[in-house]
Amino acid sequence: MNVDLHCHSTASDGALSPSALVARAHEHGVRTLALTDHDTIEGLPEARQACRDKGMHWVSGVELSCTWGGATIHVLGYDFPLDAPPLLAAIEALHRGRWLRAEEIDKRLAAKGMPGALEGARAVQHELGDSGNAPARPHFAEYLVRAGHVKDRGEAFRKWLGAGKLGDVKQHWPSLDETVATLRQSNAWVSLAHPMHYELTRSKRRRLIADYIQAGGQAIEVVNGMMPAEQVGTMSILTREFGLLASAGSDFHGPGTWGEIGAYRPLPEDLPPLWRRFSHEQPLAV
Repeated sequence: MNVDLHCHSTASDGALSPSALVARAHEHGVRTLALTDHDTIEGLPEARQACRDKGMHWVSGVELSCTWGGATIHVLGYDFPLDAPPLLAAIEALHRGRWLRAEEIDKRLAAKGMPGALEGARAVQHELGDSGNAPARPHFAEYLVRAGHVKDRGEAFRKWLGAGKLGDVKQHWPSLDETVATLRQSNAWVSLAHPMHYELTRSKRRRLIADYIQAGGQAIEVVNGMMPAEQVGTMSILTREFGLLASAGSDFHGPGTWGEIGAYRPLPEDLPPLWRRFSHEQPLAV
């Protein structure tokens, strides 16, 4: 696809620097790109310049963590000014919270005979690129592999870092209402990230979407990478029923992981694409 509104760089838990990510996106035919790192906009200036150099349309983006009904939910924001005060304040609070979470993961792993995890995860993170953000669980997983505690990243998540495991430290994220309000106050377009990824019943997912709209949400991510076609159908029905805009993206984290940059199932043609509402910066090169 020539539009990708969901991908990650080394500024959060991706494997490529923002400029390398843009280069790969361009190679795969993407011409409109939003870098949406978790709870940070640290990589956006570099991504913007790289897009300009490639003649691509750049869109500011971020993926913010929040809570709803006891679950962690992700909300995507787009096309906002990088100096928006409400967003900068919210990201600073999330930044502090992520460091506290990383320190707690380190303590829990040390108590199980795996010391030095934070330092090791930070080293893994620095190998990928310079970042002032806290290492994320994929960085801890790679450290556990290198230290010989597990045989691969999959085992690291199954035994120690996955949902409900010792390293699954619950963060005190802001509420869904607060997060949507922050993005709207920052003049961002707002999309609910991958609604099918949350472990919710069908009725609870509908309540999530209804509450999200009540909070000021404008779009939902109908397509996230190569998700099952039947899930795209389910999300399309909900998009039509609730009168929302439709978003789509690869959720690319790195080569050989969830999916390739610019690769996702087609968005149904009758749905109104969110990206047509963006005020794109014009490319400076051909």
